[in-house]
Amino acid sequence: MSKNPPISFEVLAKSANSAKSGGYPYTLKGRDLDQNFVFATIQVDDSLVTTTTGPGGHTARKLKIPAVPVGGTYVLGAVGGTLTWIATEEC
Repeated sequence: MSKNPPISFEVLAKSANSAKSGGYPYTLKGRDLDQNFVFATIQVDDSLVTTTTGPGGHTARKLKIPAVPVGGTYVLGAVGGTLTWIATEEC
């Protein structure tokens, strides 16, 4: 999968037509924004997501990952259907 969103607004701005013909950066298309947001939205099981208040008071989604252990070497894994940090000696 590409690391870049499907719509590059920078590229569109550099190749802009006049504002009268609907060129960028004066006109942003809602469909282009929606496509980028869908591309950027990771799809995971709902049990792994919580919502918080993000910048501007908007709802933000956050992955529920257990706190990272302070010392030692661990891998994130699933035990009994629950995400947990597993010491590498136990893997």
